[in-house]
Amino acid sequence: MITIEEFKNKHSNKVRLIGLDLGSKRIGISICDEKQSIATPFKTINKTNTNDLINQLKVLINENNIKGIIIGNPINMDGSLGKSAQSVNDIANYITKSIDLPVCLWDERLSTVAAFNLSSQLDVNVSKREKKIDQNAAAFILQGAIDYLNN
Repeated sequence: MITIEEFKNKHSNKVRLIGLDLGSKRIGISICDEKQSIATPFKTINKTNTNDLINQLKVLINENNIKGIIIGNPINMDGSLGKSAQSVNDIANYITKSIDLPVCLWDERLSTVAAFNLSSQLDVNVSKREKKIDQNAAAFILQGAIDYLNN
């Protein structure tokens, strides 16, 4: 795994990236365009096991010419690392060992809340909001990272 600064130094802004929101039951996935200007919600997958996740990510990476992975890091509001951050870190390390792409953690504090609030402003009904909340949170995470990378 690398830091966001190392990620910035390794990549041009002409590559597609994926963003992951690693939840305990579901995983939200987003993809950005080659210019890294906008992150788009892509899909949500149910979490079964880590090997299945790796296989699904490899297919997604190959089909979409992905060159890097941004993973939301659920840091506590006070900046400390809780159980969920440790779990994400463990999965991120496994992804790093299994997939030959740069992997970076990005602070995801409030990403799910922001994604939910944004969808409510767009007048999306609650059941649809909940169904797509994970991929929307992944897009929020990825958008924050690509905004940082482009500045």
